[in-house]
Amino acid sequence: MQIRFQNSPKETSQMNTQELRDNFLLDGLMQAGTIQLTYSHYDRMIIGGVVPTESTIALPNEGELKANFFLERRELGIINIGGKGTVTADGVAYEIEKLECVYLGKGTKEVSFSSAAASEPAHFYLNSVPAHQSYPNRKMTKVEAAPVHLGDITTSNKRTIYKYIHNDGIQSCQLVMGLTTLEEGSVWNSVPPHTHTRRMEAYFYFDVKPEHRVMHFLGEPQETRHLILGNNEGALAAPWSMHFGVGTSSYGFIWGMAGENKEFSDMDPQPLISLK
Repeated sequence: MQIRFQNSPKETSQMNTQELRDNFLLDGLMQAGTIQLTYSHYDRMIIGGVVPTESTIALPNEGELKANFFLERRELGIINIGGKGTVTADGVAYEIEKLECVYLGKGTKEVSFSSAAASEPAHFYLNSVPAHQSYPNRKMTKVEAAPVHLGDITTSNKRTIYKYIHNDGIQSCQLVMGLTTLEEGSVWNSVPPHTHTRRMEAYFYFDVKPEHRVMHFLGEPQETRHLILGNNEGALAAPWSMHFGVGTSSYGFIWGMAGENKEFSDMDPQPLISLK
């Protein structure tokens, strides 16, 4: 498990390209036959990827957690972006198709991941944060997520938002998680750009065609920086950091947040014309 410590706005403003990537880029999460984890000290979120092929992969008890098992003091959100797979939690199997979600609450002891077919493996994306209370384990489909359609083709940001773990959906202690898909011809996400100093956020981009890229913006609104990302790569957003992005073609992305509140709409917009 990689460890990422926090960075101040002043420190970030002076980083070169490689330093930005070392501190904020989330890459290498989806590797066949493995589980990959990154521990961020922004609200202590763990971001991970699991790609089971021939064998089942168990969620390990990482030594860094100093716990008896991974979810002893944590909760976990899981979204599948690949082939059909199964998440098994304390003996209960949850079969999930692409873009479906499973939530596992604090106290769940044994967690494992498997794919229905090794030739078309599931790609499980994980967000885990500390939890003070146990909420029921639950699966949610795309339809149950009550999709919301936003944006317009004239501004190249026509998109559909699926909110899974939030105040009006799957209940959690502090984790908020969902995904956004952009329609053909739309490329901008999270417009208007915004901050929310009460929560950190992690983005993860998927269904990015191999020859295309996403330009992900971060940093203070008047001191912006950027990362160029490919498929199955993501970025950390510090609570003080503005975030939005644009691709060279349409794509999807998963967003996960943790912090002081779970209000999805609690954002501080940063108008495009104010950015520097």
